[in-house]
Amino acid sequence: MNVADSQRVASALEQLGYESAAKPQDADVIVLNTCVVRQSAEDKAISWLNNLRPLKKQNPNLVINLMGCLVGVKSPDKLQKRFPFVDVFSPPSDPQPLVAFLSQSEDQFLEQAERQKRLNIQDEEIVLPMAEWGKLVSAYVPVVLGCSHACTYCIIPYRRGIERSRPSSDILAEVRCLVEQGVREVTLLGQIVDRYGKDMPSEPNLAGLLHLLQEIDGLERIRFLTSHPGYLNEELLDAVAELPKVMPHIEVPVQAGDNQVLENMRRGYTVEDYVHLVDDIRYRLRHKSPGVSIATDIIVGFPGETEAQFLNTYDLLHDLRLDVAHLARYSARPETVATRHLIDDVPEQEKWSRFRHLEQLQEGIAGEINAAYKNIIVEVLFEENVRGRWRGRTPTNKLVFVSSQQNLRGQTRLVHIDWSGPWSMQASLT
Repeated sequence: MNVADSQRVASALEQLGYESAAKPQDADVIVLNTCVVRQSAEDKAISWLNNLRPLKKQNPNLVINLMGCLVGVKSPDKLQKRFPFVDVFSPPSDPQPLVAFLSQSEDQFLEQAERQKRLNIQDEEIVLPMAEWGKLVSAYVPVVLGCSHACTYCIIPYRRGIERSRPSSDILAEVRCLVEQGVREVTLLGQIVDRYGKDMPSEPNLAGLLHLLQEIDGLERIRFLTSHPGYLNEELLDAVAELPKVMPHIEVPVQAGDNQVLENMRRGYTVEDYVHLVDDIRYRLRHKSPGVSIATDIIVGFPGETEAQFLNTYDLLHDLRLDVAHLARYSARPETVATRHLIDDVPEQEKWSRFRHLEQLQEGIAGEINAAYKNIIVEVLFEENVRGRWRGRTPTNKLVFVSSQQNLRGQTRLVHIDWSGPWSMQASLT
């Protein structure tokens, strides 16, 4: 989501006549887009912000914009007192406070309008920064902003606000614009993406939106994340099964493999529900080529998690054999229910131990799953050249590298998988 937000800001600044700077010391405007989902991310954001203070002192005309979850959707009064050298405070996904600050004269408004006219940009369209035109193959498109589910550990509802779906007309216009600029794959984003349209009765649901996106010429692949086990329904899975452009890769976090921990997290489902869902995903998407992949998220060390409860999570991951497991150690976040009402009683050393046990388990599972790809031919959409090798992904989101003198950017090619490991594969063009 932050990648998409940053692209929106860069595009908005370009429409005001700004160009990207190579380093902070050369900039007239610096935007620090922040994440606070974990304490380490917030600490990094604060460190970056303090590092900008000397630049502001050297150049009082420098405009510093603090954006994202550190600001949140509430009043930034406390942040203004703490960081008086910051000029603009912007909530997540909203470049307008910065645009308004920089567009304080009539001349700038006229300049922006003329620039949009030259580039054939419509006000409602969100475009990429020009440096990425024709280069970015895969782009993120937010479709649901905020979240209203309020898991006990999650700070997102407090910082990004309540759940808000974007109108389908805006999403379709944005995707068409991205395709015109060279994008071939889009990933629809939402904290609970399956809930798209639930707050807007006149709009289609996510399955309906996928059907609309399927009809866009030039768009080759569609993905979506993150799903929630309580809202990933049969209609949506059937749309994934039926629509050729929708890739057979599902991101659906379990977070824990113990029912009491799930209840304490307020996730709204049981381990048995999740196992049934995984079986249903695999059954409904069994005809997709080259199969279906499933990714999950797991938090270790949630308040009160016992060794036995952790072992239930270990056993669940072992038995389900999912393609990817994004692992995190529990991090207490201010304002959340868990921080206010539960004791963070799992020692940090124990959190790391549990993390590494799952990490080692998943590395072995992923290696075995990916080994089945060796010596088969699959389609890969290539995105960029990295150190002399072309990097791309299969429909199941497997990372593939190919050595070739050809320019493969934006091309979908058949490749032969020559080698596979737990995190990536190497292949040759057929």
